Amino acid sequence: MTSRGTASRFLKSVLQNGVGRYVCQLKRVSIRFSKKGQSSLGVREFIEEGVVDYAKSNPSTVVYVSPESCRVPKIVAEYLNGNVREEIVTGKTSPQISELLTKLTDQSGLDIIRIRKPFHTDSPSIQGQWHPFTNRPPSIGPIGPR
Repeated sequence: MTSRGTASRFLKSVLQNGVGRYVCQLKRVSIRFSKKGQSSLGVREFIEEGVVDYAKSNPSTVVYVSPESCRVPKIVAEYLNGNVREEIVTGKTSPQISELLTKLTDQSGLDIIRIRKPFHTDSPSIQGQWHPFTNRPPSIGPIGPR
């Protein structure tokens, strides 16, 4: 598929998050698993070992652990913007689940799509992007190590 066929947008921050202070966009994590199912073995191991550490390191995120009679264990992540992501964790180990939860915590809840440019402005400059050597006279020559 060509690059024009995929969805894209400019790089943006959720409500200027991180400009003043950072607010974690993940508000709730629900871990659903079976008490006796073989596919939930890694989830049960993660709950015994790592769920308390995850909850302590992310105090702004609520963690629900619910044993249900389900065949497919999954993690449901709910974000501040209302988006919900479900990740199926059948057959995953405890470190893989911990890595998945870290990935979900670091995301903003927006769909993952192609970024058009690393920078964007609503009022573009006709002069181009500024950098430290923009107005440097060419007679000085290239900068070398001291």
